[in-house]
Amino acid sequence: MFTHPSPYERTTAWTDVLMGVLAGYIAFQLSQGSGFKFSVWMWIFGLLAVSSFLSAIAHGYDMPRKTNDRLWMPINLSLGLMLGLFVVGGLFDLSSEAVAHTALPIMLGIGFGFFLVTVWKPGTFMTFIAYEAVVMLFTLGVYVYLFFISSLAGAGWMVLGIFVTILAAVVQATGRAGRGIFWYFDNNGVFHVIQMVGMVLLWMGLKP
Repeated sequence: MFTHPSPYERTTAWTDVLMGVLAGYIAFQLSQGSGFKFSVWMWIFGLLAVSSFLSAIAHGYDMPRKTNDRLWMPINLSLGLMLGLFVVGGLFDLSSEAVAHTALPIMLGIGFGFFLVTVWKPGTFMTFIAYEAVVMLFTLGVYVYLFFISSLAGAGWMVLGIFVTILAAVVQATGRAGRGIFWYFDNNGVFHVIQMVGMVLLWMGLKP
């Protein structure tokens, strides 16, 4: 199916497909819940599914650099909005639905701002890493706090899921594309595998 000459890129593309399927399935399951919280998390996993499937194309096929840069635009937009919604989900559990509603347009605006930065300077991967780090550390702090005060069922699963997500991001940021960590899995492929574990853990904490 994928025709990129690099086996590392093809493997990364296949792990993107798997991650997209998993994210789509979790989004569908969360859509069975009712209320603002489940809508937010459904969109988080839905956007992750969209970005994963588009990333599979970006990694799986050899194409001109300009075409690849354009393909990454909707990917970065999806990721930016997803991370903004991640904060909204954390604020809902930390405070209230009213606070989460107030934060929603602000965080979507920040997510769109991240997208504009990537349009201004394509290929600035560390910009995404910095944005993701701030979001994940904030939400990790939120759910660690909720876990210790025992005010939220599923907080422990959320802590584990976010911690694994941070671990996956560290692997991606410190590794090198095209250099095998094992078999044909480079930093991107291993990131996807670890991230899928984190997604399942988050789902365990969110099950309606």
